Amino acid sequence: MPARSQMAFPTSSQDGLRLQDGSRVGVVGAGPAGSFFAYFLLNMAGQVGLDLQVEIFESRDFLQPAPQGCNMCGGIVSESLVQNLAAEGINLPTTVIQRGIDSYHLHMDAGSVRIETPLHATRIGAVHRGSGPRDVQRRDWESFDDHLLQKAIGRGARLVPARVDGVGLEEGRPVLKIRGGGQERYDLLAVAVGVNSPVVQAFENVGIGYTRPAVTKAFIREYQLGRDVISQTVGSSMHVFLLAIPRLEFAAVIPKGDYVTVCLLGQDIDDALVQAFLDAPEVRRCFPPDWRPDAKSCQCMPHINVRGPARPYADRILFVGDCGVTRLYKDGIGAAYRTAKAAARTSVFEGISADAFHRHYGPVCRTIAADNVMGRLAFVFTRVVRHMRVARRAILRMTVEEQRRPAHLRRMSGILWDMFSGSAPYKDIFLRLLRPACVAGFAWAFVRSMWPPASASGGGQEKMS
Repeated sequence: MPARSQMAFPTSSQDGLRLQDGSRVGVVGAGPAGSFFAYFLLNMAGQVGLDLQVEIFESRDFLQPAPQGCNMCGGIVSESLVQNLAAEGINLPTTVIQRGIDSYHLHMDAGSVRIETPLHATRIGAVHRGSGPRDVQRRDWESFDDHLLQKAIGRGARLVPARVDGVGLEEGRPVLKIRGGGQERYDLLAVAVGVNSPVVQAFENVGIGYTRPAVTKAFIREYQLGRDVISQTVGSSMHVFLLAIPRLEFAAVIPKGDYVTVCLLGQDIDDALVQAFLDAPEVRRCFPPDWRPDAKSCQCMPHINVRGPARPYADRILFVGDCGVTRLYKDGIGAAYRTAKAAARTSVFEGISADAFHRHYGPVCRTIAADNVMGRLAFVFTRVVRHMRVARRAILRMTVEEQRRPAHLRRMSGILWDMFSGSAPYKDIFLRLLRPACVAGFAWAFVRSMWPPASASGGGQEKMS
């Protein structure tokens, strides 16, 4: 076994590399992955009496409205992540969690259904990553990213408000080239930028074997509707759409304070796809009658990571978050938490050589990457549903009927909840899809859905057509 491991990944020539008292650590990017890494690194170093100098480079100001303070993300966090962070000493106040989401509304051309949270602990929350959309006039919330950054600073990290323009190696140590002149050399460098950052490309030319993640384009648009209107229309639900629109994998409308966020994920989102979605009657019914799709507050079309690099590490260099390995489409913040904590633990307790990262940080990355393979299979199921009207009616019928049953018997509802929220591993979701009880329930609903239902179903909460 050792021989096979070394064939797959050569042992580093600097296998004994370790952090020492006074070691300098640079972190590029102060989003969740960068702030998590700095926070955990300093926390763990303190546990063993290791004195480190940690500097976080971030050119954006998360207290400014978009785009100056935006991290181009839908901004969804799961209840389990909130609880995990609290256990780590990172408490998210109500001023950070904009709105607790206690249910989903699933919309299809066949009808709609409200899906209650399967368990109390599986709720999710909506957050603003920056200070809010471009036209924000009053701010009664905290930026999620700034909250995390302040936690890292509170542990002893120093914020450097500068842009990194280039990277290099000097005597085996990573060197950052700062816009406006100047260079900084570090004993360890954690790269925690998004895939849209030009810094990512610079690392491909350093000769460390790093390749940029494979990406696709997403779409995020904010609308300012006001809290009262949102309560009357969207409410405290996340509205999810399974529509027969080519290349659209996932679409949602998410309430956040005075705003709602429209988020589309799929294969290279473009203007035609966006317009087809906004024009869909299922979408328009979620907004007030006088809503104008072009009256947006803010918009971006960022690239997102759909397949990470095979080797997100080298001697003295780590890639965490979106520029490394993250979850497919969902729960990017949760993946940032997991990878950043594993990277920090490895750096403090195991070493900072490529071999140490491969042995102790790599397994977390490889687990996420393997789960993403299962995620692609799970999305094949939703793709089939989107393109078969009878399948959409079967899903709707099955889910509507499940809402009257105890939570543990809501098989399809639980699968859909976890698919939409990213609350469970894709492997778990896919295997639950294949369970005999779920397959049989869907098959029976499929057969019955070959004929239109005689009437609407269930107490005003669900509609079938």
